[in-house]
Amino acid sequence: MIDLHEIQRAMRTMRRAALGRGLIGALDVGTSKVACFVLRLEEPRVVDLADVGPMAGLGRVRVVGFAATRSRGVRFGEVASMRETEAAIRTVVQAAEHEAGDRVDHVVAGLSGADPCSHGLSGAVLVEGEVGEADVARAMADCTPPDLGPDRHVIHAQPVHFALDHRTGLADPRGLSGRRLFCDMHMMCVDAGAARAVVEAVKRCDLEVAGLTASAHASGLAALVEDERELGAACVDIGGGATSVSIFMRRHMVHADAVRMGGEHVTSDIHKGLQVSLGTAERIKTLNGGVHATGLDDREMIEVGGGTGDWEADRRTVSRAELIGVMRPRVEEILEETRRALDAAGFDELPTRKVVLTGGGSEIPGITDLAGRILGAQVRLGRPIRLRGVPARATGPAFSSLTGLCLEAAQPEDERWDFALPQDERSRLGLGRAVRWLRANW
Repeated sequence: MIDLHEIQRAMRTMRRAALGRGLIGALDVGTSKVACFVLRLEEPRVVDLADVGPMAGLGRVRVVGFAATRSRGVRFGEVASMRETEAAIRTVVQAAEHEAGDRVDHVVAGLSGADPCSHGLSGAVLVEGEVGEADVARAMADCTPPDLGPDRHVIHAQPVHFALDHRTGLADPRGLSGRRLFCDMHMMCVDAGAARAVVEAVKRCDLEVAGLTASAHASGLAALVEDERELGAACVDIGGGATSVSIFMRRHMVHADAVRMGGEHVTSDIHKGLQVSLGTAERIKTLNGGVHATGLDDREMIEVGGGTGDWEADRRTVSRAELIGVMRPRVEEILEETRRALDAAGFDELPTRKVVLTGGGSEIPGITDLAGRILGAQVRLGRPIRLRGVPARATGPAFSSLTGLCLEAAQPEDERWDFALPQDERSRLGLGRAVRWLRANW
């Protein structure tokens, strides 16, 4: 069995090796599709700790290969069939490598579903004079992690806020003078079995996992603009089998959650409600779907065909109003569950009540207006930031998570605040309450 902690410790070394080579893959393993970007990192350099935010490394990223295929071995964002998932990963990676004209050895993989859970941690230490990296490390080490248990795995841990004496809202306290340094951290954990399955599926394809990132985090990086990440906004990625929910504030993710429903549930309802094949249900959902019916929709007829082989019997049509009547209840249910997740996270307390919808399910016509009413917020459709070299077919909302993985591969946020404690500090703290956890797992 794969030891996730051992994998997590090895990821940093492998990522540095890939960045040094200048070639790395981004792999999104979703319920409806498996997609891969091959990235060429121009002029590889050591990450500058003065750079803040994922956009700092954007200029050095170029997509040189892309491939996507239908996912058959994933349900609710989690691996359900190792063999089918492995086959899909091999297919897309080999196709992307062929387009790039080079071999990929390391990938940053996305993890959707997996029952994410957020924890807020806080710590405080005394400082003498100017705040240095060791002081920041001690403040982070003073953040006491909860008892997660053996079934949970930490996937993200990063500071989101610093305060020095009476000064709050500091993005980076280094170089400032004071007496007491405070640190607030956000820690996200997921189901260990789900994370382990993704890592194992990737390793079976003769690839090394150079990073494991939550899709909720990746989608927010790609679909939210800078002002939204700074002032506060929620990113809702409606995927095939799960809907990822993330909240950003002061340029950091401060909360993550997931709803175990997505676009494939809408397809399934069409399949059952209109008595058509799953392939036909997906086609008419994409081409003719919606959530708002008008008088004209009663007269707009859609050919749905049949599978009997009898030409006369298979000439069946349904009105667009019927299709919308099947789709809307499920879309409403997904948005209502999303509203519950946002309410539980304290979304109402944000200075700006803004929600960005992304993911393949966000392209259903009329969903932004419906979401605005159900979520009680200002809603817009979010497309991922455009990377150099990305083909037009991979620029839609369905590829937000994959684009975010590219940003994370070029500028890992979790590593920006990775400072080693001096030996005397480690001895005096007895490795600290959280140093044991942070250094063992990260």
